[in-house]
Amino acid sequence: MRATEGEAAEWSVTDYLLAAVVDHLAAANWMFSLVNSDGESEQPDMPEPVPRPGQAGTTAEAPASLTPDSPEPLPAPHELSSFFR
Repeated sequence: MRATEGEAAEWSVTDYLLAAVVDHLAAANWMFSLVNSDGESEQPDMPEPVPRPGQAGTTAEAPASLTPDSPEPLPAPHELSSFFR
C-alpha cells in the first residue's frame, strides 16, 4: 500500500493536523513556562515535536527558528511576555 499511496498510507491529513496541534500546544506551554518562571530557576527544555512518518528511529526536526542550536537566539522571557500582551 505504501508503494502506491506514499505517506498517505500511514497518516491522513487529519493525523498531520493533529500532530501540528500537539506541537504548537507544547510550544505554547513551553513559552508560557519561560515567561512565568523567575530568571534564576533552570529553564525548561524545548519540547520534542511529534515524530512524523518516514522518520523511523529519529525524532522529528523542529523548525530551525525554534531549535536551541540555531544561529538566531531564542526569545527571552520578557520578549515572549510582550508578544502575548
